[in-house]
Amino acid sequence: MTKARAMVVRTAHQSVLKLALIWLSVAFLAATMARAEDDVIVSHGYSFYGDLTYAEDFTHFNYVNPDAPKGGEISFARLGTFDSMNPYSRKGRGGILSNIMYESLLSEGIGAPAPADVYAEYYGLLAERLEYPPSRDWVIFHMRPEARFSDGTPVTAHDVLFSHNLFLEQGLPSYAAGVSRMVPNAEVIDDHTIKFYFAEGISRRSLIEQVGGVPVFSKKWYDETGSRLDESRLETSPGSGAYMVDTVNVNRRIVYKRNPDYWGADLPVNVGRNNFDRIRVEYFADDTAAFEAFKAGEYTFRSEGDSRKWATGYNFPRVSNGQVAKVELPDGTPPTPTGIVFNLAREQFQDKRVRQAIALAYNFEWTNESLQYGLFSHRASFTQDTPLMAEGAPEGMELELLQSLGDLVPPEMLTEPALVPHTSNPARLTDRRNLRQAMRLLDEAGWAVGSDGIRRNEAGTPLRVTFLFNSAAEGTLSAVMENFMNNVRAMGIQATLEKVDAAQYTLRERDRDYDLVYDQYAAFLGAGAGLEQRFGSEEAEFSLFNPAGLASPLVDAIIERALFAETLEQEQAALQALDRALRYEFFMIPVWYNDSYWVAYYDQYSYPDPLPAYALGQLDFWWYDAERAEALRTAGALR
Repeated sequence: MTKARAMVVRTAHQSVLKLALIWLSVAFLAATMARAEDDVIVSHGYSFYGDLTYAEDFTHFNYVNPDAPKGGEISFARLGTFDSMNPYSRKGRGGILSNIMYESLLSEGIGAPAPADVYAEYYGLLAERLEYPPSRDWVIFHMRPEARFSDGTPVTAHDVLFSHNLFLEQGLPSYAAGVSRMVPNAEVIDDHTIKFYFAEGISRRSLIEQVGGVPVFSKKWYDETGSRLDESRLETSPGSGAYMVDTVNVNRRIVYKRNPDYWGADLPVNVGRNNFDRIRVEYFADDTAAFEAFKAGEYTFRSEGDSRKWATGYNFPRVSNGQVAKVELPDGTPPTPTGIVFNLAREQFQDKRVRQAIALAYNFEWTNESLQYGLFSHRASFTQDTPLMAEGAPEGMELELLQSLGDLVPPEMLTEPALVPHTSNPARLTDRRNLRQAMRLLDEAGWAVGSDGIRRNEAGTPLRVTFLFNSAAEGTLSAVMENFMNNVRAMGIQATLEKVDAAQYTLRERDRDYDLVYDQYAAFLGAGAGLEQRFGSEEAEFSLFNPAGLASPLVDAIIERALFAETLEQEQAALQALDRALRYEFFMIPVWYNDSYWVAYYDQYSYPDPLPAYALGQLDFWWYDAERAEALRTAGALR
């Protein structure tokens, strides 16, 4: 073979080899892409650990009555006032349920989760399916093309992106700050497909449900009207939900009506739900007026929170003759962490001993027996009566987690039982033992008692506290707090219970213009970005969900461990540690709780039996019995 021919043959062989390598590369790339596509999770719903109770072909949630009749009205009372129908702004006082007309990509309920029988599972509403990689670096929602706003216009991915950005630009600062860190970008792929990208280096907890839970507004309406999300207004944009605004009478009444053309009425997530034709809200200045109106039949459903009324007030004839049902129903949710909250930004509360001393003025045992008819239990935990409640000294995975945090954890937290509320003498309001202990704490904190009985610091400044109180609150609560403040004054503290009307109370609470306030945090059963908004340091200065302004490096570190937990067991250990740490930080005086719903209603409603674990659901999945309602009207029980 000549040299030239050998060169040609070699070149040909090289070309064949290159071509083969190219094809192998293409085949490898195709196989890799196929595997990547195979790895992408496509589902009709979402839960962080991947387990869904309801299969793709489910027909309705297990707890609803799929044959529940549609019709009738349910009505309830609201205390105070309102001057806006925009609940997303700090300006104005939004009317109750003024977000009822807006839906999101993932399922939700009216005052209840949906589904309400399982925790932290989400199913498609505006979205028919979603897809995401195991890394959860992004999520794509595929929307239902049949979705419509109440004005008949389609709900598109452009509306979703607009709403997401609107909350970031004009929403509450704490929300905008948190979400913008987590979701750096979002894009519309086509009219019914939207993709959200998630930031690197952050927990994947709550990201998909966060973007999937944003209320979706009509971009067209906002563009045409020039309205803003951060303004107070009575006009509402069209929503895509089952209900729409019917009438608004400022400070007196709001009526919502079921949309007869609701696009999603037959979706499996909605079967057996949204059963009332009308939901009516009656506003009252105080609870005494509201209760008398209920007895007179001016509204039909009452969720009772006043133990005195529950024990003694429901002896009127319509209860006796069965026209009004008075029932206690099981509540499977952890009780709301309600209590007397310290504004930690106040100088006098920088010393934990001052907070501990003031807490000793609260006598739960006497209050419960003398004012609340012995109907309550004393709350200790932010996850009361759940497996996440910290009890005793830490052990196992919780102890290992706390030990791994080093000097952030006070030594006593590793060896001592979780903090529980003090006990008091039920026989008398002022427990002298607790009063003496409080006096010692105040002395140690540098607040000495003068010859006039007033406590002052070294600069001669009196120790003063002002308790901001909503005058519309029911009478028993007022009596409880007045007695608490009497005990505070007995310590030599200049203490004032400042009662203001509901509108002023809302404004001052938003501005954190108080020393003490009766408020609440949210209970938690799982990890999520909401933990940072409620308990984290970054938004502590302005978050409406953190009324104490708690900013604790220890709490921050535990929240981070919960958010980055790789197993359910790790998450639960971190949340148990979080409960322990929150109680240790002592920014709230825990008060009472009830493990049941106290409800009274005119006997024209039915509900699923048993109720789902996580909701009473009277507005969501109860229904109206027309025959029983007619009997009540005939008897003159209802107006």
